Amino acid sequence: MAIFHVVIRGGARKQLRRCPDHIVDKLETWSDAVEQRSLEEVRKIPGYHDEPLKGDRTGQRSIRLSKGYRAIYVVLKDRTVEFVQVEEVSKHEY
Repeated sequence: MAIFHVVIRGGARKQLRRCPDHIVDKLETWSDAVEQRSLEEVRKIPGYHDEPLKGDRTGQRSIRLSKGYRAIYVVLKDRTVEFVQVEEVSKHEY
C-alpha cells in the first residue's frame, strides 16, 4: 500500500520554528513530494539519504535536510490509512 500522507507532530513543529528557513523549506519539499509521488518513490531520491535507524531508535527512519539537520519519522497505521508522522527535526550530532 502506497503512503501519501505526512503529519508533522506538534513537537516537530516547535523545533522547526528554531530551524533556519532553508531547513523548513527542505522538509516542506519532502512532505509535498511524499504527498504527490508516495513515500516509496521519494525514498529513492538519493539527496534525502532516507535510512532506517538502529538501537534506541529502531522502527524510526531519518531523512537528511542538510549536512547538519535530520528529520526523524515513523510510519503509522490509523485504521486502514498508513501515514508518515514526523517526530523530530534536530541538529545531527557527529
